[in-house]
Amino acid sequence: MALVPGSPEEANDLLTGSPEKTCLLDGSDSSDVDQGLLDDLELNPFDGLPYSSRFYELLKQREKLPVWKSKYVFLESLLDNQIVVVSGGAKSGKSSQIPQWCAEFCLSVNNRHGTVVCTQVQRQTAVWLAMRVADELDVNIGHEVGYVVPFENCCTNDTVLRYCTDEMLLREMMSNPLLSSYGVIIIDDVYELSVSTDVLLAFLRDILLARPELKVVIISPPGLSSKIVSYYGNVPLVEVESAYSAEVVYTSAIQRGYFHAALRLLFEIHHTQEKGDVVVFLACEQKPLTDFQQEARCRNPTMDPLSPLPLYPHQSLPNTAIRGAWTYGIVIDPRRKVVLTTMEFAEKDMKPFLTPKVEESNLTSMVLFLKRMDIAGLGHCEFINRPDPESLMQALEDLDYLAALDNDGNLSEFGIIMSEFPLDPQLSKSILAACEFDCVDEMLTLAAMVTAPNCFLDSAQEGDVTKPGDRRKFLHPAGDHFTLINIYREYETMKISNASEYDIERWCQDHGLNHTALEMARVIRAELLDTMKRIELPVSDPAFGSDENIMNIKKSLLSGYFMQIARDVDGLGNYIMLTHKQVGQLHPHSGYCLNQNLPEWVLFHEFSVAERSCIRIASEISPDLFMQLVPQYYFSNLPPSESKELLQKALDASAPPAPQDDCEDDVETEDEEQEQRCSVQ
Repeated sequence: MALVPGSPEEANDLLTGSPEKTCLLDGSDSSDVDQGLLDDLELNPFDGLPYSSRFYELLKQREKLPVWKSKYVFLESLLDNQIVVVSGGAKSGKSSQIPQWCAEFCLSVNNRHGTVVCTQVQRQTAVWLAMRVADELDVNIGHEVGYVVPFENCCTNDTVLRYCTDEMLLREMMSNPLLSSYGVIIIDDVYELSVSTDVLLAFLRDILLARPELKVVIISPPGLSSKIVSYYGNVPLVEVESAYSAEVVYTSAIQRGYFHAALRLLFEIHHTQEKGDVVVFLACEQKPLTDFQQEARCRNPTMDPLSPLPLYPHQSLPNTAIRGAWTYGIVIDPRRKVVLTTMEFAEKDMKPFLTPKVEESNLTSMVLFLKRMDIAGLGHCEFINRPDPESLMQALEDLDYLAALDNDGNLSEFGIIMSEFPLDPQLSKSILAACEFDCVDEMLTLAAMVTAPNCFLDSAQEGDVTKPGDRRKFLHPAGDHFTLINIYREYETMKISNASEYDIERWCQDHGLNHTALEMARVIRAELLDTMKRIELPVSDPAFGSDENIMNIKKSLLSGYFMQIARDVDGLGNYIMLTHKQVGQLHPHSGYCLNQNLPEWVLFHEFSVAERSCIRIASEISPDLFMQLVPQYYFSNLPPSESKELLQKALDASAPPAPQDDCEDDVETEDEEQEQRCSVQ
């Protein structure tokens, strides 16, 4: 069969790169092609080695995926266009197969212009997909196929296809604004509507103009595809058939006891004895499983047993159905979807997709990044989802308070340094302040601990602190931040003592600690230390434990987190935020709750309305120290409150009496002192 240069058949020959039995564009079976052609394709084009038997086993599975039917339509579109939108439902194979085809495209003879990157919102998904695709391509993970997620890079210079989180690709843009090392950029997980993905979608419009050879693929759910096609100017759309159909059934009235309603429906489905699994999404963890087991014992004993498998996705909700289920309850199996709500409620009040994060998230980190990209001439972009104007203004105001902006509203030199750290701007500011207060070593440890996953195991989180060797031994009287430093220091001591991994894991288990989280904290701290050295910032020697060091750590924290202060207004643990007057309680896992000793004023790392309005990671702070370090223009803009009045009294009490004879000079001197006091701000 002759191949016409530039034809789809030539694309097939160049892009396949493996002995796959596939359907050619003319409808014939590739097994009918001359056997000599297949012999030429027996070597893996990614590593030059013969394929293993597992490759062929997985190939048979891949060919059954719904996306496989659209392979050559997609390749034609990619060959002839700069941007392609792929639309399809879940479990169609888009996230695993399309990046492979794009990698084959970049390896083909006529298209050697860079490698392939595919973004994901969740780091776990990026890692899993990279491992799966490496297996399917018959190569080693970390070589031809790899992944880049926060604080973990599993790639080499020879990596052809890399999966990464959307935020990591944004960080790469700070040093490579046009992403010139990539020939194909794939944006996946668009349905998550994350802030980072929205920023990438906006920047890619300018990057495509600057790089005509670049190819961009957007993988979208069907409901968003038309919006994306229009956003990029009516680009080609490849639609993938869905492998699953769903039947939606509504109740006649809202179910108040949604759990028991879902349970009844579950047993009704089970009673039909149809094959398949059932997934029930609920809002709580412990009680449903107990109730399920009790109910199951009362049902028909002749039926096959139901085996419950609890899964806890927590905040990582993959789609709108799951988010809705968190409130109303959903039962799903491969053939049907049953939503326990009325049709009227579903059509009127349930949104088809998640609310875009740029409309409801704190945008301070995003605005800092945009300001950084403005230096490269890419700061102005039109978002596919419009950010909330009030959130944008608040983000600009917060960056101004953190001294990240100059008088013209551009990124200051201080702001440029802050943007170098892969952290929240407030935490970056605290690390930079630690350079002045000579406690960098401790702040790097603390930054790593609050950035890593929660270091406490579930048993400890549930308040099980009665066994010997519990985490009370780590509690520090200065607060939760210092408790985290204590934990890390003891863990690090175990590591450098050459203790075996078994002993270290056993030590973690005995103290209710998460070994994986602590190991992640070590990795994060090492990367932060490398960043400090790269930009030539001073790193102090360890001094944890002295009164001076404790005070310096608090000063460093206040330099970044002065906007996160709360006061116990009634002595019962009801803390009111200084900024927005919301009320919250210390998290039950806080050392203050364990010791039943609640401070009046606290600086906190996180406040979560979703988690019963809890304040997480809090440390006591004095009004005097707060007033010493807070930017005055921030304090003057605080809304009137009892807390503000108390802080003003603390300031007035600490101010020296003004001499009667040269008031004008005193005012000038006071302004100079204030300017010096806020130099780190």
